[in-house]
Amino acid sequence: MAIPATQMRPGMIIKHNDVLHLVFKVEHRTPGNLRAFIQAKLRNLKSGAMFEHRFRSGDAIEKVVVDEVAMEFLYSDGDDYYFMNPENYEQTMLKGSTLGDAVEYLTPNLQIRVSYHDGNPVGIELPTFVELTVVETEPGLKSATASSVTKPAKTETGLVVQVPPFINEGEKIRVDTSEGAYLSRA
Repeated sequence: MAIPATQMRPGMIIKHNDVLHLVFKVEHRTPGNLRAFIQAKLRNLKSGAMFEHRFRSGDAIEKVVVDEVAMEFLYSDGDDYYFMNPENYEQTMLKGSTLGDAVEYLTPNLQIRVSYHDGNPVGIELPTFVELTVVETEPGLKSATASSVTKPAKTETGLVVQVPPFINEGEKIRVDTSEGAYLSRA
């Protein structure tokens, strides 16, 4: 199934140069007066080698059709991440090295889809946005309104997101999983 490069998300399985790759990280870049491109960090599923590749925004990416099972994230234990199938309560464990940057969006009870290829779990597909709690940021300003000024905020998963100045510690925010960007208050 061909999709545009702009729809690539961390955790997806794609076919690049006739080899299966797991998408680790995706950055949309627009340098000055040049055309926009997608900088993606990919992991070869056979060799385990990691590399970065640039895709043009209009490039067609072949998303590999894998068996996807709806699962719920349970917990992490070091570098092991545990998921449960809510239908039969079967648990699946994935390593942090397999998940890549997707671990920064995993909160307990998050509904995701685990991808299986040849019976082995190879990655996950995240929802388009997740709700995370801000655990650390500078104090908010009462008179602050939405503007282009931002400040860093650390979320419960360790992800650091640039947020508007009116966001305070303890608030829930929506974060886009494709770019790791603040969307709105939850």
